[in-house]
Amino acid sequence: MPERLARTLWFGVGPGIGVADASEIVRTVEYADRAGLDFFTVSDHPYFGDRLEAYSSLALLLGRTRNITGVATVTNTPTRPVPLLARTLATLSVLSGGRVVYGVGAGGYWDDIVRFGVDRLGSAAAVRAMEEAIGLVRALHGGGAPVTLDGEFTRVDALDPAAVPAPLVWTGSVGPKSLAVTGRTADGWIPGNAADWRSERYRTSRPLVDEAAREAGRDPADIVTVFNLPGRVTDAPLPSTRDATGRWLGGSTGQWTEELTEAVLEHGASGFVYFASGDPSGRTGIERWAEEIVPAVREAVAKG
Repeated sequence: MPERLARTLWFGVGPGIGVADASEIVRTVEYADRAGLDFFTVSDHPYFGDRLEAYSSLALLLGRTRNITGVATVTNTPTRPVPLLARTLATLSVLSGGRVVYGVGAGGYWDDIVRFGVDRLGSAAAVRAMEEAIGLVRALHGGGAPVTLDGEFTRVDALDPAAVPAPLVWTGSVGPKSLAVTGRTADGWIPGNAADWRSERYRTSRPLVDEAAREAGRDPADIVTVFNLPGRVTDAPLPSTRDATGRWLGGSTGQWTEELTEAVLEHGASGFVYFASGDPSGRTGIERWAEEIVPAVREAVAKG
């Protein structure tokens, strides 16, 4: 049994973030909430004019739902003042009853980020900025004494923390230094480029998270791995659920159930995001995900 066997399973949906898809995004998240999914994701690329802005999207979608949690996967740290981001997260938490996760990254599209008016950071500095942001967001939650920080990237003077519990923190770390930040500070990790539990990226990266967690005196099992999982839900089983490179293609509800159950029990997976926008079966795929695959995986995992 793997060290990272999931204590809580998270099943989510990624409805897209395009301006042209706005109405369908709202319908998808409202359906996901009614169907009992755990969370939905939005991406954060404010330098693209054809994308919806992440945090205003979260606010509206949380306001249209009752139980589902929202998370930006992941917050583009360089484009957002961290103290204001902390206030945004606290506000969303209060208004939604705690249904928000702080997804955070160091920034991966620097040619686009600088078009947004942000000074370019080197990779090492961007990772330090991410770690500083995580610490400040947490410090500005939970009440208590005013917070002063003369940081490398952010300065605040005697700011009162919001009397709201800090949100969970999930990172989109990729490089070794960023993965170490995840191990030291985060509650969860989302492997980049939709890498899954059989990928070389996961096999080589997750041990770096675990090593950093142990060095920080943390239990690696407390850091969940949540996989982005584009793929088709088909009527009949596919001859192969993966392509020649080993990348997941999808399959029937039975094939999805078998694969995801193995991912949890044998590889320590803790959550999955089904990307509805990548499935030509459209609404049928979302419904099979929420109403057939997710309950079947939960039942199979419970049986062990």
